[in-house]
Amino acid sequence: MKPDPRFLNQPKDFWAHVRLIGQEVGYTDRRTGEIRIPALEEVEACYRALSLRIGGISRGSNRPTELGISLFNYFRFRSELLLNAVEPFLMNAEQARRSFQSLRAKLKPLCPLPMNKQKGKKRKPAYLTGIINMLIEANSEGFPCDYDPHKLTVVTRDGSPLRTLARRVDGAFPSAVNPVAIWEVKEYYYTTTFGSRVADGVYESLLDGMELEELRRVGRTHVRHYLMVDAKYTWWDCGKSYLCRLIDMLHMGYVDEILFGKEVFESVPRLVKEWVAIARQ
Repeated sequence: MKPDPRFLNQPKDFWAHVRLIGQEVGYTDRRTGEIRIPALEEVEACYRALSLRIGGISRGSNRPTELGISLFNYFRFRSELLLNAVEPFLMNAEQARRSFQSLRAKLKPLCPLPMNKQKGKKRKPAYLTGIINMLIEANSEGFPCDYDPHKLTVVTRDGSPLRTLARRVDGAFPSAVNPVAIWEVKEYYYTTTFGSRVADGVYESLLDGMELEELRRVGRTHVRHYLMVDAKYTWWDCGKSYLCRLIDMLHMGYVDEILFGKEVFESVPRLVKEWVAIARQ
C-alpha cells in the first residue's frame, strides 16, 4: 500500500490534531469494534475540555475550517481504507501456513526461512518472513540480500559514516551498509492479545522512519523503508487503533509503503525489481 498523495506533505500540526483526536475521541467504538470517524461536535467538546482553541478547525455551528475539512476527510479516508484495502488482505495462521508451503514447494528457495520466536506448540516457521524472503530471492536477479542483519544500518559518504541508525532492522537490500531498502516484518499469528510487544513494534518502525526522514533532509539520501505486517486476529480483531497509527505513519512519510498480509505476493516482486534497478545505477 502506497500513501494517498492527498494526505502527504501535511504540516506537523495536522498530525498533532490527528493524534490528539484519536486519543480523546477514540480510534474505535468500544461497543461495536468499528473504526470511528469523529464528529466535529465531539472534537469541539474534547478541545474545550482540554482548554484548547477550536478555531483552527471549527468556526462554530458545525462549520469546519479548511483544516477541519482536511482532517475529517482524512478520518473518513482512513476508516474506508482499513475496511476495504487492509482487512481483506490479512491472513490467519492457517492461511499463512498454506501460502508459505505452496511458495516453498514452487520456488525451492536457498534463502533463510527462519522460525518464529515462540515456544512449544506455537513454535512454527515465521510464515510472512519466509514468504518475503522467498519472493526477494526469486526476483533479485543475483543481487545479494541481507535477510537478517545482525548489525546497525549505516549510510556512508566519501568513505565515512554519515548516519548509523539506532536499531537493527529485519532486512536490508543489498546490505546493511548503504542499503537501497530496509524493512521490518511484524507477524503475530499465535499471539492472543494485542500486547506491549506488538505496540513496541509499531513505535520501533516510527523511530526508524524519523531517522530516515532526517537523513533525507540533511544528507539528501533516500533509503527506502517498508513495513510488512500480518495476523488478522492480532491486527484487526485486537489492534485496529494501531492499524490507524500505521496509516498515519505511512502518510507522515515515515515509511514508503506498508504491505498487509497477502499484499506481499504482488508488491514484493514489484519492489525488488525497483531495488535492483537502483542498485545497478
